[in-house]
Amino acid sequence: MQSGIGIHIPLGFPLSFCMFPWYYPKIIVCLAEGYSRKKFMGDLAAGLTVAVIALPLAMALGIASIPVDVAAQSAVSPPSAGLVTAVVAGFLISLLGGSRVQIGGPTGAFIVVVYGVCLRHGYAGLVTATALAGVLLILLAVARVGRFIQFVPYPVTAGFTTGIAVIIAASQLRDFFGLDLRDASGKMETLPAEFIEKLSVLGRYFHTLDVSTVSVALGTLLALVWMRHRMPRAPYYLIAVVLASISVVLFGLDVETVGSRFGAIPRTLPLPALPDFSLALVREVFPDAVTIALLCAVESLLSAVVADGMTGYRHKSDCELLGQGVANVASALFAGLPATGAIARTAANVKSGGTTPIAGMLHAFLLLGFMLAAAPLAAQIPLAALSAVLLLVAWNMSQLDHFRSLLSAPRSDVLVLLVTFFLTVVVDLTVAVGTGMVLASFLFMKRMADTAEVKGLVGNGEEGDEDWGLPQLRNIPEGVEVYQINGPFFFGCADRLKDVLGAVAKTPRVFILRMRNVPTIDATGMHALSELVDKCQRGGTRLVITGLQPQPKRALEGAGLIKRIGASNIFSTTEEALNAFRA
Repeated sequence: MQSGIGIHIPLGFPLSFCMFPWYYPKIIVCLAEGYSRKKFMGDLAAGLTVAVIALPLAMALGIASIPVDVAAQSAVSPPSAGLVTAVVAGFLISLLGGSRVQIGGPTGAFIVVVYGVCLRHGYAGLVTATALAGVLLILLAVARVGRFIQFVPYPVTAGFTTGIAVIIAASQLRDFFGLDLRDASGKMETLPAEFIEKLSVLGRYFHTLDVSTVSVALGTLLALVWMRHRMPRAPYYLIAVVLASISVVLFGLDVETVGSRFGAIPRTLPLPALPDFSLALVREVFPDAVTIALLCAVESLLSAVVADGMTGYRHKSDCELLGQGVANVASALFAGLPATGAIARTAANVKSGGTTPIAGMLHAFLLLGFMLAAAPLAAQIPLAALSAVLLLVAWNMSQLDHFRSLLSAPRSDVLVLLVTFFLTVVVDLTVAVGTGMVLASFLFMKRMADTAEVKGLVGNGEEGDEDWGLPQLRNIPEGVEVYQINGPFFFGCADRLKDVLGAVAKTPRVFILRMRNVPTIDATGMHALSELVDKCQRGGTRLVITGLQPQPKRALEGAGLIKRIGASNIFSTTEEALNAFRA
């Protein structure tokens, strides 16, 4: 019996309606366990806390993601786009996802990608790319690839995350210093998405910095840092922004606000509408959609893993990807931004007592209430205060301690980290992640190839060798050579076997190849083994294989190599093979 109000859904009832057996949202699991008044109060408190945190953050992320001129051309309100994303996508991620406590919405990781898409293809291109990314996430979920996200190496993740943090910080310098980007003719210069070009533009106009704006931004940043250390459980983002807004009014400071740049914030959700799809636009934004989908998948599942560590539960990765996909399609329909799991807000949810997805759904409802009730007040928020908020977000996102610790890792990992970081900052996130993954894969294959070896026993073995020093492997009959492969036998080391018979001074009558330490073999390894079979047959040498593991045995049988070698030449142990030739 659950105390107070209680909701209990039999587990088998919703399962019978699932389209896919693996798709089983965590909200159904939580309700099936029993939902009590106590859990609801905890979720309500957590939802309120996260909503208060998300209010200024969502606005700041929207402003940072959409260039001013693009917003003006498309008649879209960047702060409203951020809030809509947090409401619509945040609700659906909690409702349909595979994590108990994941909080979804816009995140800093997307600023770089979204800003670039808007500059190249306009806001219509961003909406199209977001919808396509949602569809791709759904396809990834159906293909059950969620588990493969874990194969993204940590140096790649750390490299692009820190790189994105640097780009976010650079994107906030204009509002932090109150720079006026109008040229001599009075035309406002667009801030480019590229890092080097952006710094160049900011440097040219740095002499236009505004003392009042810098004062507000610096005061907000100092207040954020102080409250973060002294009041970590307080909604310090909102408190700092409110204090900055009050200070601007009290001291009559002439600084730019959300309303002065973007106009009034809408007090209602926009009606859902299909994007203006065209085949040409879809082709143009498809690479960006792939980037958004992969970034969403990586960040959401990383956030879910962090949440698992805090709660002791385990998320369902493919279910989470499907929820993320539906949420991004819905965000596009409501003219929002890409959304994913937000690590900081998810952690705040757990620390505030959230235990089920209902906390995330309540966060979305409460945020909608704030949006409807406080839109006129939100328009008075200084942009300098929001830039300070995003600078702190960038600092948290950079994880400099982890970055520095990785610099003492093996040189190959340091290389992957620095290349990914550098390319993220100066080139492009897609290029950075792709290059980092390829480089990490090649370096991994190099390490695996270095561990693999083909070595032989000559005479009676060596006392210091653990394998060859065994008594049963001594006193090898004359004319018998024994070689051993250690490690996975794949294309990175297969060439070491090709000339192994050529290294033998006298052609042996029997060549024993021990494969007990070969857990796996690929097509290149089998090709090298096939060449060894041909060479032995031409030289009249009998080839014997011992200690085949399951995967290599299946592979050799499938390729017909067992038949070519002969079943009588396959032994379980080298000892059995040697005894056969001693007789």
